[in-house]
Amino acid sequence: MKVLIADDDPITLDSLAACLEPEGFVNVLARDGEEAFALWQQQQPALVCLDIMMPRMDGYEVCRRIRERDPLVPVLFLSAKSEEVDVVVGLRLGADDFIRKPFGRQELLARIHAALRRSQKSSVGNGRGKVFVMQDIMVYPHELRATREGGEIGLTPREVSILQLLHERIGEVVTRDELLDRCWGLQYLPESRTLDQHIAKLRRKVERDVEHPRIIETVRSMGYRHRTASAAGAGTDT
Repeated sequence: MKVLIADDDPITLDSLAACLEPEGFVNVLARDGEEAFALWQQQQPALVCLDIMMPRMDGYEVCRRIRERDPLVPVLFLSAKSEEVDVVVGLRLGADDFIRKPFGRQELLARIHAALRRSQKSSVGNGRGKVFVMQDIMVYPHELRATREGGEIGLTPREVSILQLLHERIGEVVTRDELLDRCWGLQYLPESRTLDQHIAKLRRKVERDVEHPRIIETVRSMGYRHRTASAAGAGTDT
């Protein structure tokens, strides 16, 4: 299975390659953004690992161009940039995960394997591809989209997974750990704000009023909930 790794630091690039090779991955290595995007087009790897700060084209632009052409291939940012704004930008561009340097080998492998599992489920379907309704939107899981009053909302595979889980558990609180286990395939890391950023991004897409969400309600200190149209809006935390 091919994995594209892009980083302008040759030591980091070699270390990542040495980490993945024993796991059976075939490494496709790039030392700048333009080379990374060209190799992605030529090699069509199963997963992409991108540094952010690279010459000729940064990781954000590489991710944006990949997402224009492929909404499913897993894209992970591996970066020393750790400000919240950096994470937000990456997730808004469609990245699946953001791993801060330095990171451990086991954490990296766990996140890569989790991303690949999610991608495979999205590609072949997992028995939960039926169209469903949440408030005033209609969600089409296999088409990665939702509609509202004739307008179309584009969704990522993980956003569909989040909505599916909330819909399946309608009226119940879905904990943060449950969401991360089902939609990320990894245990919640206390320092990670990955889930919060994804929920915020998803709300901007599906909620009419993000300040008073009705599709994805926050249940403070517990998790999130989707309620029926008649029950939503009463006594909620945002």
